[in-house]
Parts: sequence; C-alpha cells; structure tokens
Amino acid sequence: MTSSVLKTRPTPAKPRTGIDSKPEIANGLTGVLSDTFVLMIKTQGYHWNVTGPLFFPLHKLTEEHYNDMFAAIDVIAERIRALGHIAPMSFTDMISQTQLSEESGAPNAGEMVRNLLHDHEALARRLRELAAEAAEQGDGASEDLANGRMAFHEQAIWMLNAIVAE
Repeated sequence: MTSSVLKTRPTPAKPRTGIDSKPEIANGLTGVLSDTFVLMIKTQGYHWNVTGPLFFPLHKLTEEHYNDMFAAIDVIAERIRALGHIAPMSFTDMISQTQLSEESGAPNAGEMVRNLLHDHEALARRLRELAAEAAEQGDGASEDLANGRMAFHEQAIWMLNAIVAE
C-alpha cells in the first residue's frame, strides 16, 4: 500500500462547490502567484543588500513585505488547488507566468525603492483585473483573496511613494 500511495501524482480535481472549475480565474491566480513569488525574492534580495542612510527603515520595511508575500504564496496556491487546478511546481513554471522581472544588477537604495514601487503597482493592477473577473464569474472567495492582496500592494505603493517623494 505504501508504494502505491507514494506514486500518486497531483491531478486536476473537479470540485463540486457550485463554482465549477474556472480556468480563467485559476490562470489569473497562477499569474498573481508567480508575480508574488518573483517580487518576494526581489524584496528579500534588496533586504539583504540595501545600504546607505535609509538602511534600517528599508531593511525593516522589506522584511515586513517579503514575510507577508511569503505567507500569501501559500494561500494563493491553495486557492488554485481549491478551484481544481494544479499550482506551479517549479520556479521555471512561475517565471513563464510572471509579468515582473528578476533583479539582475546591484541597484542603489533609491533604485531599489523605485523598482519595488513599479512591481507593486503592476501586481496591484493584475489583482484588480483578477478581482473583476472573479466577481463576474461569481467566485467570491477568489475575489476576496484578490482584493485582500490588492490592499496589501496598494499600502506598499503608498509607503514606497512616501520614501521617494521629493
């Protein structure tokens, strides 16, 4: 019995919750998951490498942000599964679904803040589209998830904008 249990592979499910299996929403969630993962990694890299007079506040802010996104990744992936779809299983899968770019250089603190600001804006826009699609299709749980994540990213935008304001 143990041998057969260990050979079980993840498969799409057919939930009987009244939502059916909404591929548009699952695909939207996969994109959001991928963007969140890339932004979390970028934010953590900036956390480790920020320097300058704003080191401590940026170090703390980025830590708060990457911890929040780390927790969100699991929630988003589990929603994909609840819709009956398979969540990405590799970084390669996620990179193919993201609209954000990985960090490839060594930006200064100001560039880090601006990069994070632009990425949070892009993710908030993507979440707004997902929330609208979920509302249109009657998927309140995905709509609530998207709205909650959008609120986090909009708060991050406000904070990052306050740092770069002149």
